[in-house]
Amino acid sequence: MSSYATSAEGQRLLTEGSLELEGRLLTASNATFVGAVTLGDASSACVYKPIRGERPLWDFPDGTLAYRERAAYLVSAATGTPLVPPTVLRDGPFGPGMCQLWIDDDTEQEMVDVVAEGGVPDGWLHILDAEDQHRHAVSLVHRDDPGLQQMAVLDVMINNADRKGGHVLVDKQGRLFGVDHGVSFHSNDKLRTVLWGWAGTRLPDPCVAALRGVQKALDDDLAAELAGLLSVQEVRALVGRVERLLRTMRFPSPSAQWPAIPWPAF
Repeated sequence: MSSYATSAEGQRLLTEGSLELEGRLLTASNATFVGAVTLGDASSACVYKPIRGERPLWDFPDGTLAYRERAAYLVSAATGTPLVPPTVLRDGPFGPGMCQLWIDDDTEQEMVDVVAEGGVPDGWLHILDAEDQHRHAVSLVHRDDPGLQQMAVLDVMINNADRKGGHVLVDKQGRLFGVDHGVSFHSNDKLRTVLWGWAGTRLPDPCVAALRGVQKALDDDLAAELAGLLSVQEVRALVGRVERLLRTMRFPSPSAQWPAIPWPAF
């Protein structure tokens, strides 16, 4: 079902296809439905989040999460190595909302995990130590992976306040994706992520290239497109974060002014 997940056809399918809902994800904090979009002979599973089903938040304006999901897709696409599945704004059975292609996650390819304290596998990076629900000492870890580095940079750019481990997916073809970007793009620093393994280290060349791609797109027409989705202050803050990353050339470190890890972490 993810054959359109990195193609322009995916956006057209989501925008023009007929949307049929099949069920609801009851574990989601906002109203989230799964279904299928069909256009001619093309069909794919999808996620639909109506604006009317968004739960109010104290720090984000009401009714804006769907727009932020779309904005995250546009910024990701501008990097040249898109990590967010095709995402559009469209009408649906419960009114306007966000519609995104569904990613069939390969659970055998975990990118973020919890292991026994100190038992960090080769090729993984340690994030923090804690206790699980059984009061066992554990460590939160993620893979030392170039794709995850790109995702970490994307999260800094969009100021993602909720990069949980469960929001990092790998499909059956081994392609990496990030989902659930509704609480992003705040003009104040709210970065919360499990991807802190490279904090303070120098940005690798592919990440720098991705940043320059976004910077160029913002100078062209991306900023104008985002202006229809975000506030003026939020677009300016995005531009500032991109410029700061290119100036420092380093992954940021956690801020003492804001919780650095989302809760729960998965």
